Amino acid sequence: MTSTSAPAIAVENLSIRYGTVTAVETISFTVDAGQQLTLLGPSGCGKTSTLRAVAGLEKPTAGTIRIGRRTVFDGSKGLNIPAEQRGMSMVFQSYAIWPHMTVFDNVAYGLRVRNESGAALKEKVHYALELVKMGPYAERNASALSGGQQQRVALARAIAFSPSVILFDEPLSNLDAKLRSEMRIELRELQRRLGVTSLYVTHDLEEALAMSDRIVVMRTGLAEQSGTPAEIYDYPRTEFVADFIGSANLVSGEVVESDARAGTVVIRTAGGNVVHGVTHGRPVGPRGTLSIRTVHFTLAAKSEAGATNVWPARIIRSVFLGDLTQVHLDWGGQEIVVRQIGPPVAAAGEVAWLNAAPSQCALLEAGR
Repeated sequence: MTSTSAPAIAVENLSIRYGTVTAVETISFTVDAGQQLTLLGPSGCGKTSTLRAVAGLEKPTAGTIRIGRRTVFDGSKGLNIPAEQRGMSMVFQSYAIWPHMTVFDNVAYGLRVRNESGAALKEKVHYALELVKMGPYAERNASALSGGQQQRVALARAIAFSPSVILFDEPLSNLDAKLRSEMRIELRELQRRLGVTSLYVTHDLEEALAMSDRIVVMRTGLAEQSGTPAEIYDYPRTEFVADFIGSANLVSGEVVESDARAGTVVIRTAGGNVVHGVTHGRPVGPRGTLSIRTVHFTLAAKSEAGATNVWPARIIRSVFLGDLTQVHLDWGGQEIVVRQIGPPVAAAGEVAWLNAAPSQCALLEAGR
């Protein structure tokens, strides 16, 4: 549910430059109280620089940052509140665990810096450790922990003093694939249970889709698209987003029909295939490109008479991927990739019938 009060985080026209190098050209976004927003993008797109600016660890060149109703950075006024006064906590990629301290002392460190002591400190530390299932390890030396356990300790330290906002800088990237998958579920459930607001940075698509209320896809210091995980995945705005957010087939051609009121468009490819799609409110020009996810195609041995978006295609090869089979097809001179459960309906060299629902064929805007 969207909050009607002030956003927990508000970033407006933020830019970050290091000398002549532009890390973030300009970016604006808000995070409602209790929500998780993820900055997603490839290396060098500016997502970590943005996170560190919100934390107070980097000084932006321009823009404003507000935490709740409090402005913590305003480039026009020369205001830059120090990191330790922003009331936030941060979980780093490297965990930043002190190996010479016990688990208890690692988690207690932030509280002691804030002059917490005695019974209140012990209660908060044990509460945080129990939340991350590390209670039995309180007296263990941190150097004896596994990577996953260290990550849990870093998380316990971040939540021990009940911050208003938690910032995550790719906290799961050092874990193996199985543990990373388990931890993203645990981390998401913990965030919801605590009701804490979080800003999360990752380059991992599955992580972003599984953990976020909203996603901002970044590219070369700009926000390429923002929205819910479903919006980003089903209706990518540009070719970059379509390609970066999962596997997509890009189908281009001449626009032969469009209906602004219905939000529909029809294109004819160079190979003569007619494809019906949806505009999602995007402008329609004389030519258009549709994004169709590899999992949104289906293959059949026979054609349905009179069906829309059904075409013959010749199978080039099939690749077994365990849970899925990836099928490559020649579709009027263009190679199309389909991912499906189960074996292909025909062998290499044979013809199958390719189908995609018009609602899954999304018109793209002209990309940068």
